[in-house]
Amino acid sequence: MISRTLLYIRRITRQLWFRVVLISACSLLALAIAPWLTPFIPEDLGERFGREAALPVLNILASGMLAVTTFSLNVMVSAYRTAAATATPRVYRLLLEDTITQSVLATFVGGFVFSLSAVILFRAGFYSEDAAIVVFAITVGVVALIVGAILRWIDHLSGLGSMDHTLRLIEERSRTSLRQRADAPCLDAQRAEDDTRFQADGTAIPAQASGFVRFVDVAQLQTLAEEADTQIAIHRTPGEFVLRGRPVAYAKSEDEDLCKAASRCIEIGDVRSFDQDPSFGLTLLAETAQRALSPGVNDPGTALEVMGRLERLLWENTPDEDAQTGQDPSFDRVLMPAISARHLLSCAFPPIAHAGGDDPAVIDWMDKALGALGHHPNPAMAKAATKMRAQRSDR
Repeated sequence: MISRTLLYIRRITRQLWFRVVLISACSLLALAIAPWLTPFIPEDLGERFGREAALPVLNILASGMLAVTTFSLNVMVSAYRTAAATATPRVYRLLLEDTITQSVLATFVGGFVFSLSAVILFRAGFYSEDAAIVVFAITVGVVALIVGAILRWIDHLSGLGSMDHTLRLIEERSRTSLRQRADAPCLDAQRAEDDTRFQADGTAIPAQASGFVRFVDVAQLQTLAEEADTQIAIHRTPGEFVLRGRPVAYAKSEDEDLCKAASRCIEIGDVRSFDQDPSFGLTLLAETAQRALSPGVNDPGTALEVMGRLERLLWENTPDEDAQTGQDPSFDRVLMPAISARHLLSCAFPPIAHAGGDDPAVIDWMDKALGALGHHPNPAMAKAATKMRAQRSDR
């Protein structure tokens, strides 16, 4: 179970600016330590690889990398907007976390910062002839990194913004989220069938803001419950919407300080997150199929591909909601409902059925998919799929 601190660190590392700052800082550090490496330079290299050899290359990098970075940013924004327009607007936030794009752009910006800073330091007389040899050697390494980044960028551009790339990205992220919940259906908390007794006897823990529940720090809630010798039941799980002041959890205690501290352990935001919400990815895939089936697009082939991905995700990664029954959870003082197979299934297929109910190919594929999921090794998924298929047949 990831802590809130590690979650925030992971979110920061997914930001484009983080990699740009990190690589730029490394380039400046390389320039700063160059004079300290001069004792390791052979004396006969000064005439061949000194100041006059390094400055022309640095000038080319300084002028070229700025143009390449600006062009690449324009391409990235255009590709992401295209993907958001053809798939679903909510995929834009996922595309911004594309590590390949971030690494390539960070390399370009880092090369620009390195070359421009090196030119300034040379003109200021900061480097001796021996230090200039070190800078030249580092410059050769930077050129090699930039060439590698360009080749990687060219390969990546062939699919950036395409429907295949977008669907693959959503599926991979959804698979990761589903597998995490498969390992911990209740986020390592004690499974709660319902929180009725907490609502009757306990104290409501109000939401600090209106929005979607994005993250529940179960470990911190466990610590608070142990200190107060009580139990806390989660009322709104990740992915659900809650209004400010409404109960997001209940505690079997009347301690107001405990309720305030527990409320801070439940993050609420304007948008949903993949971190603890496996149904979010299924919703994005279903929205993509809905848009493909709209009269303005009329692309049932994409909808069929999406249903294939949904069927694969649900078959291979459905969490077993009964897995923690009879087991000792890691956080026994926190109660949370398990993610149900019925909920996952309802996020995947009904929206597509609503949009493509008049298309025989869509309905036929959905009927076969539900039939296959009806033989799922997870009894809950098999039951939910069989029931949904029967309901569709009755219509």
